Amino acid sequence: MEKEFIPYEQALELKELGFDEKCFQIYNHNGFYDGWSIMPKHLMKTFIDAPLYQQAFRWFRNKYDKHCYVEAYTLPSGGKRYDYTILSNEGEEEWDDGEKWKTYEQAELACLKELIKIIKNK
Repeated sequence: MEKEFIPYEQALELKELGFDEKCFQIYNHNGFYDGWSIMPKHLMKTFIDAPLYQQAFRWFRNKYDKHCYVEAYTLPSGGKRYDYTILSNEGEEEWDDGEKWKTYEQAELACLKELIKIIKNK
């Protein structure tokens, strides 16, 4: 189940960008901490929300009008590679840097990192 949550580093960056939605999990300095309902409110400030990938991408769509998708490409050898595209309704398109990733999850994380970079540089 942990693979459904964005990594700690990106969760921290999202928090810096203003992400404040409720999440199923939170990060502490040791990894995941499970127990929203039992955590004292005064301790909540020491933890970082751990959004799901879909939650993070939805937040970028709703807040910044950034839409993303990951595509698979079949190689001549029969294998697959993946890349991503970022779109907005303003007519902007941003692609990855030309790198192809071996897995969907690698491309998805690269896309998330690029979204964070785009918004930080605005």
